[in-house]
Amino acid sequence: MISPNVHVLEKNGKKEFIILPYEDYLTIQEELACYEDLRLLRETKEQENDMPSVSLAEAKKMLNIE
Repeated sequence: MISPNVHVLEKNGKKEFIILPYEDYLTIQEELACYEDLRLLRETKEQENDMPSVSLAEAKKMLNIE
């Protein structure tokens, strides 16, 4: 959980920058990496929906594995 210990810096009256503890920054980076992995997984699964598949039993027969 990100702490509420952030500071907002303004430039010309508009919020421009944020300062937060380094540990919170690391947490955000880790969460973003996890999100990106999940996004890529979902994208890949969506692309594979149209691909033909075979059951494990069929694959074993094709490879002569019993």
